[in-house]
Amino acid sequence: MRNILITGSNGLLGQKIVHALLKRSDVNVIATSLGENRIIKKDGYTYEALDITKISEVELVLNKYKLDVIINTAAMTNVDACETKREACWALNVTAVQNIVQVLSSAEDLKNCHLIHLSTDFIFDGEKGAEYVETDIPNPLSYYALTKYESEKILEKSSINWAIARTIIVYGIVDNMSRSNIILWAKDALTKQQKINVVDDQFRSPTLAEDLADGCILIADKKAKGIFHLSGPDTMSILELVNRVANFWKLDKSLITPSKSNSLNQAAKRPPRTGFDISKAKRELGYAPHSFEQGLKIMDKQLP
Repeated sequence: MRNILITGSNGLLGQKIVHALLKRSDVNVIATSLGENRIIKKDGYTYEALDITKISEVELVLNKYKLDVIINTAAMTNVDACETKREACWALNVTAVQNIVQVLSSAEDLKNCHLIHLSTDFIFDGEKGAEYVETDIPNPLSYYALTKYESEKILEKSSINWAIARTIIVYGIVDNMSRSNIILWAKDALTKQQKINVVDDQFRSPTLAEDLADGCILIADKKAKGIFHLSGPDTMSILELVNRVANFWKLDKSLITPSKSNSLNQAAKRPPRTGFDISKAKRELGYAPHSFEQGLKIMDKQLP
């Protein structure tokens, strides 16, 4: 039996990883998050309230279990909020990673523990105009992106067993969601007949949360090290994404108005285009993400 600890288990990806691992008989799952457990299912795993920005709490929880794998999904991901709440952003995206690495580096029982850390397409500036590979050079444009890149560098300089899973726009449905995502936002607005402005000059590869969870678990199972790009297979503009959402749920596309990024007055700068080349993950991990429409079908079945 392997002990796998998930940070940020209340979040979208964290919950999907917990649910996927609970289907298996070869792992013990330790779910951790800030505050109370928001996952409706309470049995079959252990829950620990954990503030990973505090080294004392990280030491206490990590040393309590002989961990084989840690999957760090906890992060401050609201890109504009990170621009204005920089201390909180740095604490969760950088200091927390330093804390985990420090404990893994110093505890004899944890020296073989495999840390899988989530990162983002936003570490790139989007100027390449093509599918990014793992070896492309980051150039973060926002404070959020800078902190995620700094967290990557902490791992790369460390002596622990590590892997980085970079991803793009994660969507899905989980229990007691604290944040929406672009699919649910677009569907909800169009269902209510609300007019929405959608950018046509940003391109992304939306990623189904179940697929990303599977990718992280594949890294754990294969004890893979290094950087992996894990995203959906389809790159599209945000406008096309919202149009495809409207088509899928047969909603009124006349409510959608194309707009440009510079008209939104967002606090953080975003890269214009960040599709991923996911061939390494397919080849080395057996990663096989769903198409965007397949992902929407999976989501549709989970809607209340």
